[in-house]
Amino acid sequence: MEPETAQRAATESQTFPEELADTLVRIQRLIRRRLRDGLSEPRLRGAEVELLRLVGSRPGIGISDAARALHLAGNSVSTLVNQLVRAGYLLRETDPADRRAARLQLTAAAGKRLGDWKRRRAELVGRHVSRLDDTDREALRAALPALRRLAAGLHEETEEP
Repeated sequence: MEPETAQRAATESQTFPEELADTLVRIQRLIRRRLRDGLSEPRLRGAEVELLRLVGSRPGIGISDAARALHLAGNSVSTLVNQLVRAGYLLRETDPADRRAARLQLTAAAGKRLGDWKRRRAELVGRHVSRLDDTDREALRAALPALRRLAAGLHEETEEP
């Protein structure tokens, strides 16, 4: 390999992770911004939505398990739970096996809101993906398995002290 080609490849390998992360963040930010437009209900923060989605996928999850799954401190999740209970999106039920522990359930209002959000997100992304040419759509489809593995690796990574 020519020295100039090797230098360009080294530079690209150094900038690629940053470009990928920046692009993913930008896409997520734009999706959130577009979905907020026209909402009549108060906006939910990212961590609140993550907690609601987690409880929706794992009904009856406890606060400490939710904290571990979200990589948040237990007291942070407790605060989120209190806010979402007050907002009418979560039910906190006493665990019959351990009266000191709570089990979390979505309310009907939360289920409706998450369902509406999911539908609107799919419509938004689908509309924009359909505007891409076949080559770009296929490249995105082909990248999904690698992006899922990247997400799984980031999720499983334990935090260093």
